[in-house]
Amino acid sequence: MRDHIVIAPDKFKGSLTAPEVAHHVAAGLGDVPVVLLPVADGGDGTVDAVAACGFTRVEVEVTGPTGQPIRASYAVRDDTAVVEMAEASGLRRLPGGLEPLTASSYGTGELIAHALAQGATRIVLGLGGSACTDGGTGLARALGARFLDDEGAELPLGGGSLKDLAKIDLSGFDAGSADYVVASDVDNPLLGPHGAATVYGPQKGASPDQVKLLEAGLSRLAAVAVHTHGLTGSIEHDGIVRAMGVAGQPGAGAAGGVGFAALAFLKASIRPGIAYLLGLLDFETHIEGARLVITGEGSLDEQSLRGKAPVGVANAAMRHGVPVIAVCGRREVSDDDLRKAGIEAAYALTDIEPDPARCMAEAGPLLERLVASVVKERV
Repeated sequence: MRDHIVIAPDKFKGSLTAPEVAHHVAAGLGDVPVVLLPVADGGDGTVDAVAACGFTRVEVEVTGPTGQPIRASYAVRDDTAVVEMAEASGLRRLPGGLEPLTASSYGTGELIAHALAQGATRIVLGLGGSACTDGGTGLARALGARFLDDEGAELPLGGGSLKDLAKIDLSGFDAGSADYVVASDVDNPLLGPHGAATVYGPQKGASPDQVKLLEAGLSRLAAVAVHTHGLTGSIEHDGIVRAMGVAGQPGAGAAGGVGFAALAFLKASIRPGIAYLLGLLDFETHIEGARLVITGEGSLDEQSLRGKAPVGVANAAMRHGVPVIAVCGRREVSDDDLRKAGIEAAYALTDIEPDPARCMAEAGPLLERLVASVVKERV
């Protein structure tokens, strides 16, 4: 007999973490049996989500994206560690303005090194919200790699220096014997018009000239990796196929090219973020016997329909014949599109409060009100 409701939302970015969303939904439902299972797709909030579902949070002092010491967390359960790029190397970790040329992924590598030292044998690397476009060279350097110019000097951190790369020295590189999984829904290659610099560089503050500089640096990184380490493969751009190693693989451009480093140096596999994390959180077990799933995220829009958390939750629920509804801050998709994605209905904070600023500032109480007045009718 189905009797409980699974509450499995992503964060409301800028307002509530995924665990906070889940708790407010539960409060709005009142005396109804629920299972709280906040989720994430590998981006911001992934550590929060898994820590709320049984993983233990581990806090470490690491290097922030522009070199400042910060406290960042990863999460561990048994021999599996979940490392979130945004925790150590995210935009929210910048102390001042954007630093597109000098921001690095070094701190993320330090989190990995700490997890390895604590005995982790599987590292799940969530990519998203990064401040850098360094091709993952900072991450690799934290694990002992060296990126040298033609005089043998080590390059400065950040993507802006990669144009001068002449040699990659992996003699001191140690990624342990762990299995690495990248949880990401980004399928961009490293280079070209759909690559890390062109697509995401401007979001990290890069001017058109800086995008060209970053693209040249990432291209140099890929070429040197092919030449010195035999990382074979190809990438097609403007109808021309060039041997550029794993740079051409889908996901290599994720998080400013950290996907490339994960593929090239960590020998990682890339998995769809939300689907993989639902497995990690034992979603299939929790949904057994459920009569409804409530999912959601801050903005339910066209991007949501391309495999982000709510649709991933809906796909998993459909396999069990459990209906799904969504809550969100704002909604920008039609009923038909939602139904095609497996979501029966969606309810937005803007349905009961037209002021977007108030929706952001008072998201928790408004969410409880929305659930109690509208959603509860369906349960």
